[in-house]
Amino acid sequence: MSIVDPRTGEPLTADTSAPQEAQSQPAQAEAGGAPEVIIDVDASNIQQVLELSMQVPVLLDCWAPWCGPCKNLMPVLEKLAREYQGAFLLAKLNIDENQEIAAQLGVRSVPDVKLVSQGGLVDHFQGALPEKEIREWLGRYFPAPEDAPASPEDQAAEALAAGDAATARAIYQELSQQYPDHTPYQVELARTLVAEGRADEARNVLDNLPPEERDAAPARGVRASIEFGEEAPSTEELAALGERDDSEAQYLRALRRVADGDYEPGLEGLLALMKADRAYGDDAARKTLLRVFDALGADHPLTVSYRRKLFAMLY
Repeated sequence: MSIVDPRTGEPLTADTSAPQEAQSQPAQAEAGGAPEVIIDVDASNIQQVLELSMQVPVLLDCWAPWCGPCKNLMPVLEKLAREYQGAFLLAKLNIDENQEIAAQLGVRSVPDVKLVSQGGLVDHFQGALPEKEIREWLGRYFPAPEDAPASPEDQAAEALAAGDAATARAIYQELSQQYPDHTPYQVELARTLVAEGRADEARNVLDNLPPEERDAAPARGVRASIEFGEEAPSTEELAALGERDDSEAQYLRALRRVADGDYEPGLEGLLALMKADRAYGDDAARKTLLRVFDALGADHPLTVSYRRKLFAMLY
């Protein structure tokens, strides 16, 4: 069979004239009244599905039973399809059982997710993207549901901000298992372990990253936070400083703030110490500033701001 664009009768191709936002109407309701937003597609209904895309966008999930990433991705797509309540139809194509259709669609690896609207191919992505990235991709074409739940990443960030590192760690453990090739999740898992005081476990996670990720800025940042935590004074040692305001006391307080992730006050303290006593600890304040910049990454707003301040002070 030949898969054709319902508008032109020509074979389905990328639609370069498609609008930035896919036209969206609710999918047809079942007899019970609930919208049918997930269907299986094969040779018997592929053309009808493409014709349906003239009324409602279709998200075509090309998958295979032997594909591990496909099994991780499909539940996420199904959850999002229900969450978007008919803004698009999720159509699932088993490429093993429909090899001719897959060939006509240009599927070379799976998972391959294609957005079809008005009978034309609007966009696609390959691989089992994390949920947050899929939400961002969908956001190019559909308004997010008003009652959309927070992504797992956002839930973890909220937990960390509330001091609940254990919940954040559990979220990233699950995400790391679900997406073992997505190394940012493993880096964030290490970060939550550091927040729990489990530095050795965090080091082990970082040490098992691929070499190019092990030495990248995000992993270096977590490793630096481990080192800062080991170098910084304990709560008892900090309290023992009392009212001291000499260079050593200033340095230790700034280091503790950095170790706790309270970067801006820590950077401010290091900058002030550098201005007042450049010689302290063999230029320890400047060297530590550079380490924090490396930990945060070159593009971090605090790195950009305080590198500029450091440059102004030096020159």
